[in-house]
Amino acid sequence: MSSALTWIADCFTVHAESTVTVPSTPSNTESVSPKPDPSEEEEEPQESEDDKADDEEEEEEEEEEEEAEDQKPAIVEACESSKACAPLKHHFDECQERVLGHGGDDEHHENCVEEMFHLMHCVDQCMAPKLFAQLK
Repeated sequence: MSSALTWIADCFTVHAESTVTVPSTPSNTESVSPKPDPSEEEEEPQESEDDKADDEEEEEEEEEEEEAEDQKPAIVEACESSKACAPLKHHFDECQERVLGHGGDDEHHENCVEEMFHLMHCVDQCMAPKLFAQLK
């Protein structure tokens, strides 16, 4: 059995005499860039005067087109003053005056979050059908 153990030990022992040559490869830090093949180089096509004129016309047309005005702020304002939302807007405004009137009073911890949510819910319900009807 000792000869078998010796044989196994010899298999896993690295001898100083044995050399292994590893081919050199570029490391991760070295940059390798292939040399461009002259036959693969592409020449930039020359634009004709017609193409340049077409491009200028397209740019002028784009400049002439104006962005459509956002309708949402006007609709929101109209909905805030509508019959359904006007009481909620009034209640929210009164709350804002109360909170801002107390200034930095430490004993006064009121905020108007609940009133704001009620108003915004009403405005959203009023605004949504009008806004989506105007979309193209």
